[in-house]
Amino acid sequence: QVQLVESGGGLVQPGGSLRLSCVASGSIFSRYAMAWYRQAPGKQRALVARISDSGMIKYSDSVKGRFTISRDNAKKTVYLQMNSLKLEDTAVYYCNRDNYAGPWAWGQGTQVTVSS
Repeated sequence: QVQLVESGGGLVQPGGSLRLSCVASGSIFSRYAMAWYRQAPGKQRALVARISDSGMIKYSDSVKGRFTISRDNAKKTVYLQMNSLKLEDTAVYYCNRDNYAGPWAWGQGTQVTVSS
């Protein structure tokens, strides 16, 4: 079973930046598309960025132009660079695979709070 550990969250002012990291255990990381999701209080978890095993990238409209997803297969790590953060980006951020077989077990996530 793959374990996912997210980190890099914190408290930041509007317009600020954060870089999230997600490290996966196991040797099959490189085979899968990976994605970052977020869940704000009272809302469902939503996909914000996706990177395929070949490097194709998609973003939700809400983060396009501000967030950048990347991956390092050798380090079994997926990153999310978040710039120009807005109040509405406040959420717990999770990573997981994006695959028809469904997600692996969810990690603990990392809290991002955007506040002045």
